[in-house]
Order: sequence, then structure tokens, then C-alpha cells
Amino acid sequence: MAHPKSDSDTPKRPGTEPDGLQDDATDSQANAFAMDRLSQAFENSARRWELIVYPSLFAFIILAAYGFYLVFSLAKDVHYLAISVDSNMTVLASNMQSISDNMGQISSNVRTMTVGVDSMARDVSVLEPMLTTMQGMDQSMQSMTYTTANMRDDLGIMNRNIGRPMHFINSFMPW
Repeated sequence: MAHPKSDSDTPKRPGTEPDGLQDDATDSQANAFAMDRLSQAFENSARRWELIVYPSLFAFIILAAYGFYLVFSLAKDVHYLAISVDSNMTVLASNMQSISDNMGQISSNVRTMTVGVDSMARDVSVLEPMLTTMQGMDQSMQSMTYTTANMRDDLGIMNRNIGRPMHFINSFMPW
């Protein structure tokens, strides 16, 4: 039986390579070329990203510094606000104490006033008999006024009755 010929059965000539090795070399050149193209594409992409990332990173650093400044300023303002609120609360507490003391005095004064008003109410009840007496005095004054008016009228009438004859008699008297 005859064997089929294989690549290993063919004689090798010096300077020639088998087909498998030649394909490997072409593949390696193609791979090298593809790697070179990939490397260039990556470098171009990296350059584009550098144009975006580095300014963005710089802007982020500036914004972060400004944010820190804002937070620091806010913390300082809150600190001053806390000090101001504390001092105002201290003043308010002392004023509330004064108000409390004054309310105690007002309460005491109202109690004293209540006692005074009660005393006045009792004094007015004592004055009621005096009011009756004053009403009697008023009636007496009215009757005295009436009587005095009558006396005046009577004196006027008497003056007219005595005045004429006395005038006549005075003309005879030498003095």
C-alpha cells in the first residue's frame, strides 16, 4: 500500500521555508501593523482625552477650592451667629428675670390696691348716713333761701311804705 505524501516527506531545499512558517511571518507582520495602528489610535484618543480631562481637572480643582472657601465662610458665619444668639439669649434671660421681678411687684401692688378699694367701699357705706344728713341740710338751705327771699320782698314793700312819708318829713327837718 502506498502512503500518501505528506509535507514531512518532501525534501527540504535550503533557503526555502515551509508554507506554515511563511504564513506565521505574514500574520506577525499584520499583527505588528495592527498593534501599531492600535497604539496610534490609543495615542490620538489619549491626546483628545488630555484636551478634555486636564482642563476639567483644573476646573474641578478650582471649584473644589471655591467650595472649601464657601464652606469655611459658612462655618465662620455660623460661629458668629452662635455667639450672637448666645449673647442675645443671655440678655433675654436677664430681661425675663427683671420682668418676673416686676410682675411680682405688680401683683403685690394689685393686692394693696384691692385692700384700698375694699377700705373705700367700707368708707362709702359709712358715708351713706352723711348723705342723708347732707340731703336734710340741702332742704334746710332751700327753705332758708325761700324765707330770705320773702324777707327781702317784705323789706322792699316796707321801704316803699315808709320812704314817702319820711321824704315829706325830711323836708321839714333842719338837719
